[in-house]
Amino acid sequence: MIMRRFQLAFCLGIALMAFGCGVQHAGKIDAKRIPALHAHLEPEHAYDAPADARSWATQSPGMHAGFGDTGRSYLRSEIPVLRESESWEGTGWRGERLNALVLVWSPDSLEQVRVTMTDLVDERGRVLSRQHMQPRMVRYVLSDYPYGAQAQRCESRANPAWLMPDRLEAFERFDLAPRSVRPVWISIEIPQTTEPGAYHGTLQLTSTSQSVTLRVSVKVQRPVLPPSQQWSFRLDLWQNPWVVARYYDLDPWSDQHKALLAQHLKLYAEAGGKYVTTYAIDSPWQDASYTVENTMIEWIRQRDGGWRFDYRIFDDYVSLARRAGIDHSITIYTLLPWGHRFRYLDEATGNYVHETWPPTSPMYRSVWHTFLDDLKRHLQEKGWLQSTYLGINENPLDDTLAAIRVIKEHSPEWRITYAGDWHPELDGLVDDYSAAFTAQPDDTAIKARATRGSSSTYYVACWPPTPNTFVFSPPAEGRWLGWYAVARGYDGFLRWAYDAWPADPQRDARHVAWPAGDAYLVYPGGESSVRFEKLREGIVDFEKIRQLRRMFSGSTDPQVQRLMGELGQLLDSIGTTRETDEARAMEALNAGTRAIAALSEAAP
Repeated sequence: MIMRRFQLAFCLGIALMAFGCGVQHAGKIDAKRIPALHAHLEPEHAYDAPADARSWATQSPGMHAGFGDTGRSYLRSEIPVLRESESWEGTGWRGERLNALVLVWSPDSLEQVRVTMTDLVDERGRVLSRQHMQPRMVRYVLSDYPYGAQAQRCESRANPAWLMPDRLEAFERFDLAPRSVRPVWISIEIPQTTEPGAYHGTLQLTSTSQSVTLRVSVKVQRPVLPPSQQWSFRLDLWQNPWVVARYYDLDPWSDQHKALLAQHLKLYAEAGGKYVTTYAIDSPWQDASYTVENTMIEWIRQRDGGWRFDYRIFDDYVSLARRAGIDHSITIYTLLPWGHRFRYLDEATGNYVHETWPPTSPMYRSVWHTFLDDLKRHLQEKGWLQSTYLGINENPLDDTLAAIRVIKEHSPEWRITYAGDWHPELDGLVDDYSAAFTAQPDDTAIKARATRGSSSTYYVACWPPTPNTFVFSPPAEGRWLGWYAVARGYDGFLRWAYDAWPADPQRDARHVAWPAGDAYLVYPGGESSVRFEKLREGIVDFEKIRQLRRMFSGSTDPQVQRLMGELGQLLDSIGTTRETDEARAMEALNAGTRAIAALSEAAP
């Protein structure tokens, strides 16, 4: 027995010596690539440090709280600078959503911070119920650029990183770490049946040791904002439904996946989303997405050389989106995939085959005409043909013209949407044109398109640096985009993407290819973001301005004429702007908010 123990100890020692002496073992991973281990889930990567740590020593102990500005970001480790922050006043139409921002900070830790709101009551005792008010915690996510950065390029950076407030999360209570800030986003829905008037109440923040009370006032004006499905603004945020299946590890297009998609699309519908993004080509965007967009229409090369097409996924997604209220338009991407790469299933072998078909090739024309014959039949059977566009995105002009010739040769009934630089050569060929912010048509071209019934929108992408909707962009820029659409006479706004999530979207907005936040505006679980809510505010402003213009188009009232003139001057100024920043965006938006409120007071 003693000898056995000695032998065991000797063998163990030899093994440990071998391990410590650099002997290679199979399966070893480079230490630089090993993720850091943590004992518990971290809802945020809260590793930031204050720029001036000594400033926290000037803060009195305990809870501090006040209202901030929703157009500005407040960093987690920096003491916020607020003016007259103990009360908040908002003005809105019946049917409108108002947003406010409360900031809670402390030099020491706070436990179990809760937010309680009272009903808002006017002088006649009429109530705007607290049931229409929703507080959400603003979570911080990682960014690859600092707040307000204007020098970034169309790429991501691994280091360094910054924390930016963006993700909105429902909560019951939260703890606050020492020397930190927690924003709380407050949404107030004004029912369409609310009587006009001034409503007042309070908001109380309570921890285990103290409480702070803030005042809330909402002025409800007479005009009524219609439901989002009736808005005229053409919002086109490109979707990738496969990311939801990937994130939750579900079988794509299973019942569980489709149930989550219904929840996922709700935010888009509530913002007035008009376009359902679908794919007839597998991975159309050069495999650039973290989760690749797969085809929704399977192309199958039959044993006899003919073609058939499977629309099951396409039908499921379009039907699901329409039930969610997104029923205006269907876009099918794309006539021109990157590299002219097409995939089909070879029935004889069961293998997928990739081939290159330039739009000038006989194969492109032959296969597309065959597909379009079948697609047209299918869309007519579903009743979707008149709401469908065939989509092209950022392709060279010659290729685009060649593809359009093939499509129009098949049938002039096909409607085409194009997103990319403005080309006069495409103007009369494209029914729905979304111009890049950096290469837009002039006012004459936009007006001419409107006159003949063609729609025009614009978009931002990884460029320009500003205005934009990155997580490091000032939130005011998201709202400003709606004002720019009004100012230029556009019908709406397009953005890639609604939901092209990277690996860890709830905590890390960085992407290997694009600036943080470029690839998505909403989060898993149907969670909104500061950026998305501000974009929605700008869309609401667009709708209100259009309604006010119709309301007062023939007015001879001198005050109304003066106010409309001031609004027009502001829009002229915005329409000539090609870059902005937090200060300029907020100055324009504050002036616009006052102008809309003043005109709304004159509404019959």
